[in-house]
Amino acid sequence: MQTRLTAGDAELTISPENGCRIESLRIGGTEVLRQGERFGSFPMVPWCGRTENGRFRNGATTHQLPVNAPPHAIHGTVRDLAWKTVKASETEAVFICELDDPWPYRGKVTQVFELAEDSLTLRFGVETSDDSFPAQAGWHPWFLRNLGQGGQDVRLDFTAAWQEERGENHLPTGRRIDPLPGPWDDCFGMPEGVDVTLTWPEELELKVASRAEWVVIYDEPEEAVCVEPQSGPPNGLNTHPRLVTLIDPLEVESTWSWRRL
Repeated sequence: MQTRLTAGDAELTISPENGCRIESLRIGGTEVLRQGERFGSFPMVPWCGRTENGRFRNGATTHQLPVNAPPHAIHGTVRDLAWKTVKASETEAVFICELDDPWPYRGKVTQVFELAEDSLTLRFGVETSDDSFPAQAGWHPWFLRNLGQGGQDVRLDFTAAWQEERGENHLPTGRRIDPLPGPWDDCFGMPEGVDVTLTWPEELELKVASRAEWVVIYDEPEEAVCVEPQSGPPNGLNTHPRLVTLIDPLEVESTWSWRRL
């Protein structure tokens, strides 16, 4: 069963059974997300991007995750799970997903969607049921490069404090460099919060904002561009661990706001 939210001329379609991903975001009847079972916009929890060789440490314990993007593990586990609907109204929906095998710790993820006429607010809460564990959370939207209305391709505008240098293994080397020109499959640091503008000239402007400090920009595909706010960089379980404890969950928020041009 799909969940549909509407506000003004904005319509959001969520598929709880398919990883609680956004299947569609239509603004004034125009679709802005790439369509398909693997696309739309999916949640990345309990890690974002690639985890090196599928391994991470929590204290003295090393864990092995399934390698689903050889030689690495990519984009967490919850995008492959069915979520439970907790609440659904015309403009708001809440879903939960239990963390368990193949993730080595028990916990829960809550995802909240709030739709307004000119914005969509997304929230994550990541909790543990017992032992503390490192975690990340973020979103992986596939925005259409062209809206299919005869207009121009999307333009990206953002100012980053740094770019995480990408090694041959597709992971950050640990060195921060000045941002390079695209095309990108790269992580950027924004210590004041993520702020990226997508502009389809004379059609639509959409801003992706978050208090999170990292964003991955992936604009290599012909059909789409991805703007991924996330709570830590790729391989962050190893290089930038953020512990989730019984009294300190991980909470992340992002807002997409738009206006017609």
